[in-house]
Amino acid sequence: MGHHLVVGAGGIGRSVTAHLVALGHTVTLASRSGRVPQRPWEQEPGGAAAVTVVAADAGDAARLVELARGADSIVNAVNPPSYDRWDADWPPVAASLLEAAERTGAALVVIGNLYQYGEVAGPMTEGTPLAATGSKGRLRGEMWLTALEAQRAGRVRVTELRSSDYVGPGATPMTSYLGDVVVDRVAAGRRALMPVGRTDVPHTWTYIPDVGRFAALVCARAGEGSGSGAESGSGTEVFGRPWHVPSPAARTVQQAADDVARLTGRRPRRVLRLPRPVGTALGLVNPFFREVRETRHQFERPFVLDASEAERVFGFTATPWEQVLTETIEDRVGPEALVGRERAASGA
Repeated sequence: MGHHLVVGAGGIGRSVTAHLVALGHTVTLASRSGRVPQRPWEQEPGGAAAVTVVAADAGDAARLVELARGADSIVNAVNPPSYDRWDADWPPVAASLLEAAERTGAALVVIGNLYQYGEVAGPMTEGTPLAATGSKGRLRGEMWLTALEAQRAGRVRVTELRSSDYVGPGATPMTSYLGDVVVDRVAAGRRALMPVGRTDVPHTWTYIPDVGRFAALVCARAGEGSGSGAESGSGTEVFGRPWHVPSPAARTVQQAADDVARLTGRRPRRVLRLPRPVGTALGLVNPFFREVRETRHQFERPFVLDASEAERVFGFTATPWEQVLTETIEDRVGPEALVGRERAASGA
C-alpha cells in the first residue's frame, strides 16, 4: 500500500486521512500547529501507528518537499482561515504545493469547490465552463489552470475534486452553511436562518465523509501508474482533469430544515429569510457577510452538482441523505437530539 501527505487537518483533511488508513495506506498529516485533537483514523485497527502528525506551513515549499519524499500523492486540504483574505493567502499555498508535487513526483490531489463556475443555468458537470466573475471564483479557476498546465507540460500529475457546500461531522464553525444556519438552529427549536438567497431553490450539499472517501480512492490510484497518470478501474484517466464528488440529491434550504425538524421531533417552521438590504448592511461591519455576497447566486437559483461521471467511473455512491442528516445531528448536537426518528417510523 502507498504513503500520502495530507496538508490541512480540518474536517476534510482528517476525513481523507481516516479513509486512506481504512484502505491500508499510511499518511503524514501536516497542519500549521502540528496539533490534531480529533483523530478519527485511530478507530481503525493500527490507525494510530499509520499516521504521523507534523507541523508545517503550507506556504513553505522546502518543508513540503521534505515531507513529500516517497509519497504517492499530496492532498491539498488547506482552508485559509480568513474568507476575506483569499487573494493574499491562497496563491503562495497553491504554488508551494504544486512545487512540492513537481519536485517529488507525487501526484497532487486538490480539494476544490464550485466557485470557479460562476453563475450557471443548469446542473454543473466537469465540463461546465470556468466563467466566474467574482475574485474568489476567478482565483480558484486560475489556480486549477496553472496546475493543469503543469501536467500538460509533463511536470506533474494533478486532479481537483470539486464539492458543493459541506455538511457532516468534522465541520468547523463557518465551514458548513447548512450546519450553522439550519441544523444547529432547528435542533435547538429555533427557526432556520437564510442570510442570503432563497429558501425554495434546489441546492446540492456534499457530505464531508464522502469527500474523504472519494479523495482516498483517487489517492490510491496515484501509486498505480506513471507518466500522465493512473487509470481508474474503468480505464478512464484519473489525473489531468477535475472530478465532482458524488453527493445526495439536491434539497432546498426549506426542505432541509423540515427534514431536521422531523428527525429531531421539532415543529416544522418556515425558514427566516433576511431581506437583501439587511445582508448588505451586515456586510458593512462583518467581513464574512461582505465576502459572501460574491456567491449569493448559489442560493438565488438552482445550484445542482452533477457527479454522474464519477459515479460511473469509480463505482462510487454518495451517502443517503437521511444518513447524512442523522450523522450530522449526532455530531453537532448529540445523539439524544434524534428523538424524531422513532416518531417518524411509527407515523406519530
